[in-house]
Amino acid sequence: MSETVFTNAVLVLPEGTMQGSLSVVDGKIADITDSPSRVAGHIDCAGAFLIPGLIELHTDNLERHLQPRPGVDWPHLQAILAHDAELAATGITTVYDALRVGSITSSGRGGYGEYARALADEILAVQAMGAFKISHFLHLRAEVCSETLVAELERFSPQDRVGIISLMDHTPGQRQFADLAQLRRYMRGKYGLTEDEFLAHVEAQTILGNRVRASHEAAAVAAAQRLGAVLASHDDTTAEHVTQSAAHGARLAEFPTTMDAATACHAQGIAVIMGAPNLIRGGSHSGNVAAQDLAQAGLLDVLSSDYVPAALLQGAFMLGDMLGNLAQGIATVTRAPAQAVGLVDRGQLALGARADLVQVHRYGKVPAVRGVWVAGQRVG
Repeated sequence: MSETVFTNAVLVLPEGTMQGSLSVVDGKIADITDSPSRVAGHIDCAGAFLIPGLIELHTDNLERHLQPRPGVDWPHLQAILAHDAELAATGITTVYDALRVGSITSSGRGGYGEYARALADEILAVQAMGAFKISHFLHLRAEVCSETLVAELERFSPQDRVGIISLMDHTPGQRQFADLAQLRRYMRGKYGLTEDEFLAHVEAQTILGNRVRASHEAAAVAAAQRLGAVLASHDDTTAEHVTQSAAHGARLAEFPTTMDAATACHAQGIAVIMGAPNLIRGGSHSGNVAAQDLAQAGLLDVLSSDYVPAALLQGAFMLGDMLGNLAQGIATVTRAPAQAVGLVDRGQLALGARADLVQVHRYGKVPAVRGVWVAGQRVG
């Protein structure tokens, strides 16, 4: 039996905060008390916060390490380990790595190829080596408006640690790409398309999306059931979108774009996830509903770092300040995401829970990680 004791900490518990001590035995939380520790060799937190490890359900961060510059394919093992280390350093102890499934292979510069199965194999190989600092699961982002979705989904099995499948539909003219001006800026900026090439791309994708939407949505729903994964919707914009998501069995709504959609999600019992960068910046970079407006309306359940890993911790503390309840803010990055994906062993400071812990000191309004433990072992 190995024991580690943290003392003189502000413990962020599910119901509030408490000055006290927490002990870990064999990787699990064994005791929580408001008394100082007298155990020799304890870790003195010197008044810092001790919170559960952060749980990240949606991040594109691995892509940035794999392709640090356009056209640069970084060695994958190095990129995967750098991604893992960066997340650990920001207090994230469980991540669902987002991989797109569904490709466009016949569209010239506007197309993109398959990569998810090969990259998943590499992630799982690193997991099997025991080289990760934190826990990794897979999040398959099922692109409805694609040519290869069904075949790509069939390449995954229940042994692949797929925890989430999200339904994404990027057909031009609706959801995230309802504003074609924004899509034009994105496509012409990323792929260097001419105006004629862009218009041809929009026409082809619209025809494709309308042709395959029903069959591809059904395939993704069936894959989630086969793989034992939570089904998520993506960019719901209207109450009708949410009704359809609920009919599919979605339990999580990623980035609803309007207040109406978020309200409908809660009415259907679907948890709402929003980006921490949206919260920190004061609004969506794409002009959709602001995360802070959903939070103030009681419609924000889970935060995601999205494209900035450090945003997750900052967003949780910022949300705690906004709501006047630090425990509630921290819950959006710990207990709520754990509940949303069925992780019953982590996400809160509670007896018997897995000892994924983060020591945080706050400099003014800015939280800074000062220590990270996964199952009681220090990793950062």
